[in-house]
Amino acid sequence: MNDRLRSLRDRVRSGAYDVYRRDQALDLVSECEAEGLSWPRRMARLTRRQCEAERVVVEPGERIVFTRTVRTIPPVYGPGEWAELTAGRTLHEGGLLNNVCADWGMVLGQGLLERRRVAAESRARAAASGDEEAVEFLGAAIETIDAVLALAARYAAEARRLGMDEVADVLEHVPAGPARSFHEALQSLRLLHAVVWLSGHHHVGLGRIDQYLWPYLAADLESGRLDDEGAGELLAELFISLNRDTTLYPGVQQGDNGQTVTLGGLTREGRDAVNRLTRLALRVARDVALIDPKVNLRIGADTDLELLELATELTRKGLGFPQYANDDVVVPALVAHGYELEDARDYTVAACWEFIVPGRGMDVVNIGALSFPHAADAAIRGGLAAGESFELVLERTAAEIGRQVHERVEPYDRLLWAPAPYYSVLMTGALEAGRDHGRGARYRNLGLHGAGSASAADALAAVRRHVYETRDVEPAELLAALEADFAGFESLRCRLVDESPRVGLHEAPADDLLRRLFDRFADACESERTPDGRIVRPGTGSAMYYLWLAGAGPAEMPEPVVGATADGRRRGEPFSANLAPSPGTRLRGPISVLQTFVAVDYRRVCNGGPITMELSDAVFRDAESIRKVALLVRTFARLGCQQLQLNTLNADTLLDAKAHPEAHRDLIVRVWGWSGYFCELAPEYQDHVIARHLHGA
Repeated sequence: MNDRLRSLRDRVRSGAYDVYRRDQALDLVSECEAEGLSWPRRMARLTRRQCEAERVVVEPGERIVFTRTVRTIPPVYGPGEWAELTAGRTLHEGGLLNNVCADWGMVLGQGLLERRRVAAESRARAAASGDEEAVEFLGAAIETIDAVLALAARYAAEARRLGMDEVADVLEHVPAGPARSFHEALQSLRLLHAVVWLSGHHHVGLGRIDQYLWPYLAADLESGRLDDEGAGELLAELFISLNRDTTLYPGVQQGDNGQTVTLGGLTREGRDAVNRLTRLALRVARDVALIDPKVNLRIGADTDLELLELATELTRKGLGFPQYANDDVVVPALVAHGYELEDARDYTVAACWEFIVPGRGMDVVNIGALSFPHAADAAIRGGLAAGESFELVLERTAAEIGRQVHERVEPYDRLLWAPAPYYSVLMTGALEAGRDHGRGARYRNLGLHGAGSASAADALAAVRRHVYETRDVEPAELLAALEADFAGFESLRCRLVDESPRVGLHEAPADDLLRRLFDRFADACESERTPDGRIVRPGTGSAMYYLWLAGAGPAEMPEPVVGATADGRRRGEPFSANLAPSPGTRLRGPISVLQTFVAVDYRRVCNGGPITMELSDAVFRDAESIRKVALLVRTFARLGCQQLQLNTLNADTLLDAKAHPEAHRDLIVRVWGWSGYFCELAPEYQDHVIARHLHGA
């Protein structure tokens, strides 16, 4: 990076942009009530007032502008009205449409004035046919378009006043018109994306940037307007700008904001999608070294090793990305779940790891989590107390999995889609059809996480080995040990830990049980279908539940905290994040871990969830080591696994950062499906990240 970019980056990390933030005193509820506005109109008014309230900030040296100045998102309903509106209904994440991806390429190619023309034509047709709902939605959409155009015009005027003519020229054309250059496309994307956040939505991904931005870069390269260095500088500035407002974005922890990009993979036609921008984006992410955007790389068995080596350089930086998705597995799985082949090939990754289709998807990919440890533990305790066979214990486990899945899904029979007029402007076909994206999207399925799978399989494997096969543990003794949290049963606990099959060692007894757990999960999801035909996609990720189920979560968790388990785990000890061996497992190496997780039938389990490995920073000491890690990634794809997350840090560095945070303020770690600054995490997350690195593969 050059001095200008380093200065912009340093200003982000120093919090320099915080001086522009202010609290907005707007009483939007009273305004909407006074005018008797409907819900769609209220959402449009929110977008408009938020854009109007923004203070224009253009700093010297910037070429891609926008800094959010309004801290808060005002409500559009008062508490009483909101309670009445939502009574007996289930809301999407956070109440609005979140964690989806716009059709950014379509909007950049058309521009907002063309989107406005489409909306106006559709509204005229709707008025002629008497479709009042469509008329109202399209009028709300037009109001949001006008608000964004006015905001862009104010930014253009300020840039012109400051003598920043290049910036002004760009903003006077986009986002109103179609982008004509790489610079215009990046600026348009920055502003359009920021207004989604201003409109109250969160976890707003940027999708397949190397696909929809490539035509603009290719034209600039061919014409000589840009070279690779100039293109990299512009892209780096976009990446830096995405970090300006992260302190204002909601999430479980700061950094959990869903600002993801997806690179590589296949085109909609099935061709190799990797291009010069794919590689440029990887290099820029490596050099910028900030938590946003989180990078996902789609690969396959035949992905070029040089690309994997470049991606490994990001891993070496300790950024917690890229996260890899295997197209050879993901695309067929999506097709098997009802996604059109062209759309399946076009998938992107949502906030953490879930697979969604840009512009066409309204999948609710995080409705909660199945607690595998609770299912196994309840079955083990109940089955042993009743003197049942191991097969009956497994039947109890399956029944408990089915109960949990139904309990998570049933409320979504009453899903209430909040109107999203501005987000709909950015979606495929919404304005053309005159329907809000939440009501008219092609895909509106549900996604459910599967948390703690390794511990559940380990517990079942330990019981089968010691209670039913070798018979060196009496059922009553094990039940007493579990009840006592192993206090006074240390010898038994050591036997369970040291002499039982474990997930991650490529041992058939444990791997078979892991597969059976996910098969029963898939069975349960396939038996659930909402009244309007939405299916349920089971996943292998854990999200924050890997800690919450162990006692670090909110009191309103749907399942009770899991106490001591039959694999020797004590109450309060965390489960592994995503697909990973249980903490403390003595691993044989990364290949055996991959071989273990091949057991999962990913054609049936396709809501995402990566195999998560922690690698010592010593693994990346030279070019040959980089190549070996790249070969490990290739092995992951060729074995037929679904998703992979490699992390690297030094455990001593983590411990020192916890003790001396002032010396490690830029230290980045992967938490579960996202990366954050280690010193800004809550202590329970810091402790688990440290534990993972102490017991990494």
